[in-house]
Amino acid sequence: MKTPEDARRAVARRLDDDWHKVAAGTGTWRSDVNLGSSQLKGALLAARWDDVFAVRMQWWDWEQEPIPGVRLDWRDVSPTQRLPARLVVDDVDAAARLVGGDWVDRLARARDRRVVLAERFPGLADPARLLKAVDGYTDADFDVACRAAAWFVANPTSGRTARQVGVEGMGTKWLARRGAVVRHLAALDDLGLVPGRPSRVHVTYLDPDHNARAGTRRHDVVTVGDRDVLAYRPRVVVISENRDTAQFFPPVDGGIAVEGDGNGPGAIPDLEWLRDAAVVWYWGDMDAKGLEILDSYRVRGVPARSLFMDLAAYERWGRYGVDDNDDGSRIEPKEPRRLERLEPQEQALYLALCSFVWAGHRRVEQEPIPLEVAAAVVRAD
Repeated sequence: MKTPEDARRAVARRLDDDWHKVAAGTGTWRSDVNLGSSQLKGALLAARWDDVFAVRMQWWDWEQEPIPGVRLDWRDVSPTQRLPARLVVDDVDAAARLVGGDWVDRLARARDRRVVLAERFPGLADPARLLKAVDGYTDADFDVACRAAAWFVANPTSGRTARQVGVEGMGTKWLARRGAVVRHLAALDDLGLVPGRPSRVHVTYLDPDHNARAGTRRHDVVTVGDRDVLAYRPRVVVISENRDTAQFFPPVDGGIAVEGDGNGPGAIPDLEWLRDAAVVWYWGDMDAKGLEILDSYRVRGVPARSLFMDLAAYERWGRYGVDDNDDGSRIEPKEPRRLERLEPQEQALYLALCSFVWAGHRRVEQEPIPLEVAAAVVRAD
């Protein structure tokens, strides 16, 4: 039989699932919560009476502080005893009062925004999904989203970059985070923006003969889509998520080191000379994010080999592991993503680092691993 707290959690789950549909007028509230006492009768009830009676008393205490719109229905199990049968929560507002927290304010805010959406975007498809998407927006962000959507409706093929859009309060980072909401509001599959500044990739020449010649550049910048101005076409490419690692990587015949940005492949897979290299290595931290980035390179068509990113490498270098992010927060376990392009040993490390029962460090950064050791592996290929 459910306790009052069990029932409250059940209502909270239902509220979390349905609040936006009810607020948008596209869903209905399911009012009854069965408390599970209907199965308790006869010998079973007698055998469990002590536990059942304790829960019954919890409900009796709960009923002493009634919540508007919420009531408890009882059923007779004997001439002298009753058990709670169901909790009736009349509507979503009663559910918000029962669950507590900020739910009352969230519902009020959602209804206010639904009025705005109906006035400004009367043909909006799936307003419930939109209300859920903007639930965490401040009022200022919601206003910017509405004004931005109106701007794009009026200028669907503006030919501008994101920085050139004339909407007060909206910057490029704001639009990057909330572009899906703006597209939904504007009923546009694409906002019609042109790319901003071309992507640039920093590289370091590793070939010793090249670097020994007077007047040559050791470090260079490549602009994606521009004319190829590399000093030589590399045979070996080492992609590193750490700038120091890339810039100070030891000499490698025909080698070039490429600086990643720490968040994903970005424009790097678009470099023709990188895709044409005989060997491409990817060297990131031994953590869940690093392995996800490795997988994403392969998804983008870069046949990158991993450097020190498997269980064997962890066993060798795990003593240098850390458990905190740069901001001091703890690196937490997580549900693993489905990464289909990791090799078995890489996959095993990824699952271990994500695991809630993993006892080791959650991250081994690449910096403590000597560069000469890494270069020896690259040269041996």
